[in-house]
Amino acid sequence: MSATTAGTGATRKTNHDRMPMIVASLLVGVPLLLFIVYPLAFILGRSFSTPEGFGFDNYLSMLTTSRFQGILYNSFEVTLVSTAFAVIMAYAFAYAVQRTLMPGKNVLRIVALIPLFAPSLVQAQGLVLLFGRNGLINRTFGTDIDIYGYWGIVISMVLYVFPYAFLILSTALAVTDSRLYESAKMLGAGPWRTFRTVTLPSTKYGLAASVFVCFTLVITDFGNPMVIGANYNVLATEVYNQVIGQANFERGTVIGMVLLVPAAVAAILEKYISRRQYSLVSDQSRPLVIVPDRVRDLAFAGISAFIALMILSIVAVVIFASFVHLWPYNMTMSLRHYAFDVQNGIEPLWNSIYISLMAAGLGVVVVTASAYVIEKFKSPVTRPLYFLSILPAAVPGMVLGLGYILAFNNPSNPVYLIYGTLIIIAIANVYYYHAQGFLIASTSMKQISGTFDEASATLGGTRVQTLRKVTLPLIAPTLIGVAVFFFMRSMVTLSAVIFLITPQTQVAAVSVLLLEDRGATNQAAAFSVCIMATVVGFLLLVRLLLRLAGIKNVSLIR
Repeated sequence: MSATTAGTGATRKTNHDRMPMIVASLLVGVPLLLFIVYPLAFILGRSFSTPEGFGFDNYLSMLTTSRFQGILYNSFEVTLVSTAFAVIMAYAFAYAVQRTLMPGKNVLRIVALIPLFAPSLVQAQGLVLLFGRNGLINRTFGTDIDIYGYWGIVISMVLYVFPYAFLILSTALAVTDSRLYESAKMLGAGPWRTFRTVTLPSTKYGLAASVFVCFTLVITDFGNPMVIGANYNVLATEVYNQVIGQANFERGTVIGMVLLVPAAVAAILEKYISRRQYSLVSDQSRPLVIVPDRVRDLAFAGISAFIALMILSIVAVVIFASFVHLWPYNMTMSLRHYAFDVQNGIEPLWNSIYISLMAAGLGVVVVTASAYVIEKFKSPVTRPLYFLSILPAAVPGMVLGLGYILAFNNPSNPVYLIYGTLIIIAIANVYYYHAQGFLIASTSMKQISGTFDEASATLGGTRVQTLRKVTLPLIAPTLIGVAVFFFMRSMVTLSAVIFLITPQTQVAAVSVLLLEDRGATNQAAAFSVCIMATVVGFLLLVRLLLRLAGIKNVSLIR
C-alpha cells in the first residue's frame, strides 16, 4: 500500500513539474511558429503555385532568363566586394582603437557607430548629395563623377555595414594574452610577422563573424540600391519591383526564396565556425600593454581619420541639405522642410516612434521568455525552440515582410484583425530581430548560477517567484540594452516593413525612400535627420534615467 502511495505521489510530482514546462513551451513556441515559420511556409507554397497547380514553372521561367542571371551575378558581385572592403576597413579601424595609442580614440569610436543611428539608405542619400548629377562636389568643382550604379552601391554598402564589422572586430581585438607577443618578440619576430602569426589567428573567429554579418546585410539590403543603383539591379530591388511594381507575387516569392538561400547559408556557417571558438584568455593570462610607437600610431590615426571623414561627410551633407531652401538651386538656409508640408506630414515619424516603443516592450518580453524557457526548462522541445529562436537571423527582412502579406492578409486569419495596423509592423520588427535579442538575453541568463534557483526552491519559492525576485533583477541591465536595441532597429529598419505599410501606417524610413524616389531631396533629408535625432535622443534619455536610478554597466549599443 505504501509503495503504491509513493508511486502515485511521484507521478503527481512529475505531472506537477511537467505542466508548467508544457505551458511555457507552448507560450514561447506558438508565436515563433505563427510569426516566423507560418509566413515562410506561405512564401514557399506561393513560389510553387502555378495556374495548373503546384510545380516548378515559376522557378524555371525565372531562373533560366538571362535578366535574372544577370541580377544574381550583380548581387553576388556587389556583396562580395562590399564585404571585403568593409571588413578590411573595420579591422584597420578596430586595430587602431584597440592596439595603438593614437589620439582621439574615443571620438573616433563614436563616429564609427553613427551609421547605426540612421536608415540604411542614408549612405546612398549622402553620396547622391555629394557626387550625384546635382551633387555638391560636381557642381562646386565642375567634375563629372558618375556615382550611380555599381560603385555607388558598393561605397554605400561599405559605409552601411562598417559599424557592424567594427563592433565585432573591436571586441575580438580588445582582449588578448601578452605572453604570446612576448614569445614572438623573443623568437625575433618583427611587427608584420607577429601580426600574421599571432594577432590575425587570434581574431579569426571575429573575422569570420564579421564577414558573415556583412555578407547577409549587404545581399538583403535594398534601400541603398534603390536610391543609387540606377539600372544596376540586385535581388533585393527585384523583389520589390516584382511585388510593388508589377504585383507579381509568384515571381516575387521565387526571388525571395533565392535570396533566402545565401542568407541562410551564411548564418549557418557563422554558427558552425563560432562553435569551434576556444578561449584565448585563461586565468594565467596577462593583459597586453600597448607601448608607444610614433610611426604606427600616426599611420593608423591617418587611416582612421580618413574613414571617419567619409562617415561624417555623408551625415553632414544630409543634415546640410535638410536646411537648404531648395537643393541645389537655392542654397540659402531655411527651416521650411521641417514643417513637413508633404503627404501625411510628420505622422510617419510619430508612427515610427510608436512602433519602436511597442517593439522595445514586446521584444524584451518575447526574447526573455524564450531565453528563460530554453535555459531553465530542459526538455525534448528545447532544441527545436532554440532553432526557431535563431531562425530569423537567416531570414531577410523583405522575405519575412512578404510572408506576412501572404499569410495574414486574409479575413479568415485571426491575425487579420491587426493587419494594416502599427501593431503588425511592431511584431514584424520584433521577430525580424528576434535572433539577436534572444542571443543577448540567453547569454546573460547563462551567466547566472543554478544555485540561485536551487536556493529559491529550497526556501519554497516557485519558478515565477524566482524569476521575478532573482533572475529578472540580475539580468535587468541586459534587458534594458535589449529594449534599446529593438527601439533603434525599429526606427531605422526598411526592408522588414516595406511591404506592410499603408497610407495610415507609413513610417519615417519608408518616407525617406519615397521622397527620395520622387526627387524631394530636402524633405527626404529632413526625415533622415529626424530619425537620427530621435534615436540619439532616446539613447541619451535612457542613459540619463539609468544614471538617476543608479544603474551602471548597461551597454546601450549592441
